[in-house]
Amino acid sequence: MEFIDIVVVIVAYLLGTFPSAELIASRYGKEITKVGSGNPGASNVIRELGWKAGMSVFLMDMAKAAIAVGIAWAVSGDQRGPLSYAAMCGAIVGHVAPVFRKFRGGKGVASGGGAMFVLFPVVSAVLFVSWFVISKITRKASVASLAITVATPVGMLIDGAETWELLVVLGVVAFVIIKHLPNIRRLKSKTEPSL
Repeated sequence: MEFIDIVVVIVAYLLGTFPSAELIASRYGKEITKVGSGNPGASNVIRELGWKAGMSVFLMDMAKAAIAVGIAWAVSGDQRGPLSYAAMCGAIVGHVAPVFRKFRGGKGVASGGGAMFVLFPVVSAVLFVSWFVISKITRKASVASLAITVATPVGMLIDGAETWELLVVLGVVAFVIIKHLPNIRRLKSKTEPSL
């Protein structure tokens, strides 16, 4: 990996740390890490402050990862090259484990979706709509998030992804599912909060 590639990944991580949920919640006079589930992500913002505020967070979280992958694409000249995937991973890790906030961040679904918007725009658009449909039907953001997370590599496969791309994304999928283990336990015990 060349020096410029390392810089791109660091920039991607820093973009991922952008505190979308905290900034939006502060406009409503709330500290999002101290209300609801305490998770600084779109789902908790939706539950606590409504869909308008939550959508703002969702789109901002998507945008920061999309910008990160876009920068990697511009530098490497390869839309779906290794640097783009490294930037995707950097942005997601930055979102989930932001160094400036004691490594306490969101769960990576929206930022992963933003990265996918650059890598596989059609797949991303379908999953984006699917998240809203599933969340409206089930009233559980975690169910919608887990569903589209698992569906992502399937959509990539249909859209012609190479084996190495699928392996990278399967690693990200496992990472996101691990972050959702508390949600899965609450779903089993029927204590998961509704939207």
